[in-house]
Order: sequence, then structure tokens, then C-alpha cells
Amino acid sequence: MATRMNMLPEDCISSILSLTSPPDACRITLVSSSLCSAAESDIVWGGFLPSDLPRILSRSHTHLNFSSKKELFFQLCASILIDGGIRSFSLDKLSGRKCCVLSARALSISLSNEPNHWTWTTNSTSRFSEVIELKTISNMEIDGRIETEDLSSNTTYGAYLIIKVSDHSFGLDSIPCETSISNTTSLVTSTTYLCPLDERKQQLESLFFMNRRQMMEKRVVDGECRRPTKRGDGWMEIKLGEFLVGEKSEEVKLKLMEVKGQQLKGGLIIEGIEVRPL
Repeated sequence: MATRMNMLPEDCISSILSLTSPPDACRITLVSSSLCSAAESDIVWGGFLPSDLPRILSRSHTHLNFSSKKELFFQLCASILIDGGIRSFSLDKLSGRKCCVLSARALSISLSNEPNHWTWTTNSTSRFSEVIELKTISNMEIDGRIETEDLSSNTTYGAYLIIKVSDHSFGLDSIPCETSISNTTSLVTSTTYLCPLDERKQQLESLFFMNRRQMMEKRVVDGECRRPTKRGDGWMEIKLGEFLVGEKSEEVKLKLMEVKGQQLKGGLIIEGIEVRPL
């Protein structure tokens, strides 16, 4: 294959490779040194960059320094801060599709500016300058909104609440939280706990509080409850749900709430909500 492609003009080879994928273009450079120049050209990597790149770069809060579109592509894969640093934008390395993280500052969190209930703080492992930690509250509502023009069309996305649970947390697993994702045509709901499964804790709760717990669980919607899963960056994530981005631009609403248990809770640390292709 490489021998046959060598017979073509370089710009023709680049145009062909631009119709593949970022991993394919990288593999070509390993397979054939003679095709390396074409595989690393701006024609190829420009095809992997989003069509609205100027609009994205105009919102950048991160200084970018690149000499080729391939370098720019991988800098965007590593993520940049946009919109004054309250959102993070990145590209998926495998597909080039858009990803976004809404920081806690970009979310609507009930009583977030009340110091008796929440505190804004820093975290060395966060991509953002601030995260928010729950001190104590009974009813909790977290809302996020994203325009689909900031995502890739004809793509199914998953939305994930990025959290940590402090050592002094309390009340977070007393009742499942309700989650929802909605747009103009659909509403998808589910339930989730805010802590990973702790078998010893669960056994103790079953022994002393099972009747109360079962009564509280009946207050929320039926269905299997999710649990947080570990991420590679030291945080945990809770899947809020999935949605499909079509051709038409619209607003997608992301929500997590617990307003039925009236149970005091604290120790939840929120970095934001990530939206990424599945």
C-alpha cells in the first residue's frame, strides 16, 4: 500500500489521509518514512480540527504556542481553558470530537454563595482555579447547561459529575440523588448515590438503619442506582446520563438533585460536569 501511495503527489496523499483518523495518520508515519511528510502536513491535521476552530480559539483562556496544525491538535487534546477559565475544552484523541467540562463556577448550585452551606476552595489536582465543597445542607440541586454548538454533531455524549468525597463526609448516601438530562425533545432520568460502595458501611447501615433507608429510597424514582467510579486524574465521576447531538443547535440541561430526604449532608467536593463522546 505504501509503495502505491508513494506514486501519488504529496498533496493528494495528504488529502486522502485527512479522510482517515488521527490514530491512522500517526500509524502511517511509523509504517513508511517516505509518507511521513504527507502524514504530518497541515492538510491532514487541519481536517481533524473542528470547523469552528476560530470561534473556539477566540474564547481561549490558555496561551497556545504551536508551529503546525498537528501540534495544535495535540495541545487541544490536552485541553484548554475557555470563557475566562470557567470551562475546559478538548478534543478526543481517537476521533477528534469535541469535549467540554463545565467547572463548578459554570454550574448553578443551590445556596453556593452561602458560606454556611458551601465553601469555594482550591484543589491541586483540579484543572480549574476553584472547586466547591459542601459544608452542610439538606436539599441539594446542581444544574448545568451546554449549547450543542460547543459539541460535535451526530454524536452520542455522556455527561459526568466530577467529584471527591472528603474524609469527614456525612449523609451523602442516606438517599439516592435523582439525575436528568433534557433538551427540546427528550428527558432521561436516573438515580445515583454520591459515594462509592463501602461494603462495611453498608453492612452497618443494614443492621441499624435498614427500615429508614428503605423508606427514604421509596421517595425517589425506581431503577438501579449508579455509583461513582474512579478516574485517572484522581477524581471520581458519576454518570448523569447520555444524549444525542444532532445537526440543529440547542441547549441541553444537566441536573442532579436530592430534595426529598431532608437529610443533612456534607463533605462533597465538586469540580464540575464533563461532557464527552461515547
